[in-house]
Amino acid sequence: MSLKMKDLMLQTNESKSTILYYLKEGLLPEPAKPKPNVHLYDESCVQIIKFIKYLQHNFSYSIGEIKRIFEDNHFDFDSSFEMMVNSLELISGGRDNIWYGKNDFLELTGIDEEKLSLYQNKGYIFERAKGYSSKEIEIVEILERAQGLGLDCSLLDAYVKDARALGKKENEVGARLLADDDVTHDSRYELLFDLVLTLKPYIFNMYTVQAHHNIIKKEA
Repeated sequence: MSLKMKDLMLQTNESKSTILYYLKEGLLPEPAKPKPNVHLYDESCVQIIKFIKYLQHNFSYSIGEIKRIFEDNHFDFDSSFEMMVNSLELISGGRDNIWYGKNDFLELTGIDEEKLSLYQNKGYIFERAKGYSSKEIEIVEILERAQGLGLDCSLLDAYVKDARALGKKENEVGARLLADDDVTHDSRYELLFDLVLTLKPYIFNMYTVQAHHNIIKKEA
């Protein structure tokens, strides 16, 4: 399905000048031009624009940063759930991620292959398609500090156990939501991102606060 400019503006609630700017920056596919003065935009432009706006409004990404994201990652905006998962991995990884091969990663973190395998087998860190990122370096530093202070693994193992169960449930709910034709695509993406990136950490952290308050009440 192709859209005229006015339809694209209506579906994205975006101005013509902004859409043309995205096009100029290479963020949108070039429109088809079946005849003079007629430009038809691919339907995927709606999802791309919504994704750009989400990155801008919720994570303060600049257009330059978004251009680099689009250059370094493939997003299939016609495959809703795959696009959502890839986007989530990107956003949760951080905007300043730098990627490293295993040897460089081991050298930067100061751990050996045996410890790396241990952390991966326990589910504390992950090797991703591009290797290891600056986010994994940060996680290793936290794990090493925890080990240095003698913290046992029970809390970390509980995180992993709950995360596995939640990941499975999030995939089930996400796939169902994105397959629901009664909900607009952009609403689905925004809701899923907000659930996973905002609501989930809020609930978890507030239960930590609540547990602390309950302990104080018992000691009073």
